[in-house]
Amino acid sequence: MNSPAGSPFALPPLALYIHIPWCVRKCPYCDFNSHAAGPNLPEDEYVAALLADLDQDLAQAQGRQLTSIFFGGGTPSLFSAKALGQILEGVERRIGFAGDIEITLEANPGTFEQAKFSAYRRLGINRLSIGVQSFQSAQLKALGRIHDGDEAIRAADMARAAGFDNFNLDLMHGLPGQDVTAALDDLRTAIAQAPTHLSWYQLTMEPNTVFWNQPPELPEDDTLWDIQEAGQVLLAEHGYQQYETSAYARDNHRARHNLNYWTFGDFLGIGAGAHAKLSDANGQIRRSWKTRLPKDYLDSGKAFQAGERLLSADELPFEFLMNALRLTEGVPTQLFCQRTGLSEQSLAEGRRLAEQQGLLENDPARLCATPRGQLFLNDLLQSFLP
Repeated sequence: MNSPAGSPFALPPLALYIHIPWCVRKCPYCDFNSHAAGPNLPEDEYVAALLADLDQDLAQAQGRQLTSIFFGGGTPSLFSAKALGQILEGVERRIGFAGDIEITLEANPGTFEQAKFSAYRRLGINRLSIGVQSFQSAQLKALGRIHDGDEAIRAADMARAAGFDNFNLDLMHGLPGQDVTAALDDLRTAIAQAPTHLSWYQLTMEPNTVFWNQPPELPEDDTLWDIQEAGQVLLAEHGYQQYETSAYARDNHRARHNLNYWTFGDFLGIGAGAHAKLSDANGQIRRSWKTRLPKDYLDSGKAFQAGERLLSADELPFEFLMNALRLTEGVPTQLFCQRTGLSEQSLAEGRRLAEQQGLLENDPARLCATPRGQLFLNDLLQSFLP
């Protein structure tokens, strides 16, 4: 597949997602592939499996260096600095890192130890994403979290003391029984910790979770709307620019790994249940996923990859836009052509429908949701279904 100008398809940037599937306790709202850890984590076995998994995927890097790495989970900060160091050394030896690579580690406040996090920083991990969710004891208990509000504040202090000048706080709103005042108190506490990035998003009920089967009483829609509006004003007043549906950053601290997802870059995925999206030199794009259960993933007699799917040309507009239109500023139309190998004409009918509904900006040079389109993103994407 070639670009509309006839030039060869250009491979996008390459990132790596590393999934660590264990956590101290499974939270009732969580639908991620996470499993309660036993008394002894199989660190050595899992590190060996991750690198063997990567070995099977190396050809798909196609000579590209990694622009970002993200350790997600579960709770990756349950792993020792030694184990994470072995992973990073093995990855760099196999693929290589861009000079300005962003390396993010997800961490929960209940797992913070000063010496451990200082060691993480010395490994080259240069960004933390701390899963706070709330600072209020009653809310944290309802969410099944293992930390309290004071521990969450100490976690931010320890991150700075360990040398992390770039860290994200994950914070939820629309929690059981939460009103506007309580939601904004949480947000003010988060802002007071001076993170460079905030992920501020509404609690949702996901299938296959405890909350799905035993739903708590959540705020009414009018309250949720009031929380969203007031919170966005508060974030803007403190210099946090919204650049994605639930992501807010201070200057030059947007999450580069996530931006790669949203701009339809390529990413390798290793670890139990990890997903990947990869392009080849002919412009064919595949999504793939790994064996989900840790015990199966660690069984060396089984293949790591559980399945894959080649995206058809008809699917690509929707696949591209369900990511790109989450960005408040949208993306240049030309990026669609570069990432998919398709022409602008393949978007024409969808654009016409979305613009007529007032969901997409009427700007041929950009693909950008209107304010209404950002509120009704699912309706906007319906215009681009194959």
